[in-house]
Amino acid sequence: AVVSTQSTGSTQMVSEFFYYAVNSILFQRGVYPSDSFDFKTKYNLKVMETTDERLKNYLDQCLDQLRGWLNNLTVQKLVLVMQDLETKENIERWSFDIACDKSIRNCPDLTKPAELKTIQKGIQDVIRQIVSSVTFLPILESSCSFDILVYTDHDVTIPVGWDETTAKIVVGGSENVQLKGFSTSVHTVTPTISYKMP
Repeated sequence: AVVSTQSTGSTQMVSEFFYYAVNSILFQRGVYPSDSFDFKTKYNLKVMETTDERLKNYLDQCLDQLRGWLNNLTVQKLVLVMQDLETKENIERWSFDIACDKSIRNCPDLTKPAELKTIQKGIQDVIRQIVSSVTFLPILESSCSFDILVYTDHDVTIPVGWDETTAKIVVGGSENVQLKGFSTSVHTVTPTISYKMP
């Protein structure tokens, strides 16, 4: 596949966003203890980053693979699902739709620049929405585990360490909230939260 430098730059920004977005969600929703996170300044915001080495390694592995799919414009969605540890019921689902502009495959030198300032403003807005989501999301009463799912184009080979799975939808009395997204002009990210009503 022909990959442009524009795609590579966008891939770096989007994958980095997902790293901090997932960290923020896991912190805000109490999936991991609050003392296993540190504050870090990113996007002119205070963001959370895990100090748990196992979690950090897991996220690094997931995002390393995601970077390849982003760069090749073959990814459609990243999903973070939270499950009740005992019942295995899906109780919250953060879905990030990813629209890829595949026209740059045919015109790798085509420039459709989105200003860095504009992109960072969009990312700031999403992180702020993640932080403020605790004002309307129900408290997670039980201990939870989480899983990361990635939707790709049908012709993508499943890499070692990844398996096909179900969509892990939240069923029965769920609510959906769409958040404001952002665009790099190569990748457009649109988040939606689905959660089970108590």
